Amino acid sequence: MPKTGVANLPLHPGKAPRWLFTRMVALSRGLTEIIAYEYGKDEFLRRISDPFWFQALSCVLGFDWHSSGCTTVTCGALKEAINPEDFGFAITGGKGKASRKTLEEIEQYADRYNLSTTVIKELQYSSRMAAKVDNTAIQDGYNLYHHVLIFSEDGKWAVIQQGLNNVNSYARRYHWLSENVESFVCEPHNAIVDDNRQELVLDMTAKQSVSTQKTSVDLVNDDPMHLKTDWADLTRPHNQMTLDNWIPSKNNTSVECLAMPRNINWTKMREIYEFQPKNYEELLAIRGIGPNTVRALALISDLIYGEKPSWKDPVKYSFTVGGKDGVPYPVDRKAMDESATILQQGIQQAKIGETEKIQALRRLKGFIPNNCN
Repeated sequence: MPKTGVANLPLHPGKAPRWLFTRMVALSRGLTEIIAYEYGKDEFLRRISDPFWFQALSCVLGFDWHSSGCTTVTCGALKEAINPEDFGFAITGGKGKASRKTLEEIEQYADRYNLSTTVIKELQYSSRMAAKVDNTAIQDGYNLYHHVLIFSEDGKWAVIQQGLNNVNSYARRYHWLSENVESFVCEPHNAIVDDNRQELVLDMTAKQSVSTQKTSVDLVNDDPMHLKTDWADLTRPHNQMTLDNWIPSKNNTSVECLAMPRNINWTKMREIYEFQPKNYEELLAIRGIGPNTVRALALISDLIYGEKPSWKDPVKYSFTVGGKDGVPYPVDRKAMDESATILQQGIQQAKIGETEKIQALRRLKGFIPNNCN
């Protein structure tokens, strides 16, 4: 099973030179054509949603292995290279302004595939919810600025999106795959992989946060005046002493974060109350529900009602497909070999010049550690 999830990359300014991008487009077209032909559309979606395979692809195309730009440039090259009618899948969205055209592009390409209105709406909903989850339900300090949804003529999809941390100037990449998403609000990422673990991250998608989710829904479905009372109880000075229980101690028995939002949009709370969401996904999907609202409900659920959310960064502490010393886990040689074989076959059969093939194969060889042979 391919591992999907997050990669953490330093932010590099500038853009890919035209001479490089043109070659990336040509090579990515050849690679994608062979992969789709040999292994099928579903396998391409699985591979592209695997952050390790995606990183290898970026290296083969010629981009920096650890640059944040590899995400936006690789996705941009693929989008320019792939004709939806020829390949049976379409790439929508992109960086910045292009990301805001995702829903429009989904409808445009889905019409070409004669997908039903229901499927189109499901694809658009998946696009919105993937972004909402990674921007709001997982509060890790990274704000999304890149969002791409790839979907097939069968209605299956993958999402690649990236956020920027303005404090450390790093970018974090998020991968989704439709066949692995059982719920948008309960560990929707098949695996989350990262170089850098944050100390305190509110993860409302963790299984540990399920009770907090239910309490949050109960809070908004109750009279907003009761929620105002709870909020007042937490902000009155005489209650501040009770917050000492959540200050980290020397024996590390408590590590929760108490960064309370400065205010709550009570008008929006009244709208939510009138809507009466049935579950946390419905609550999160409501327009106007942002990080502050999610965080406030989680903290009230915790401090007043004892339902603790997860404050653990949902990442695995590795960037590669495993460590030669078995840390954080042994190298998956079979997965690595399969990825290398697929890329190698694609390069050799791609309709590009011999020089480009040789250079791409050299980059692929350099990506695979010698001790994994």
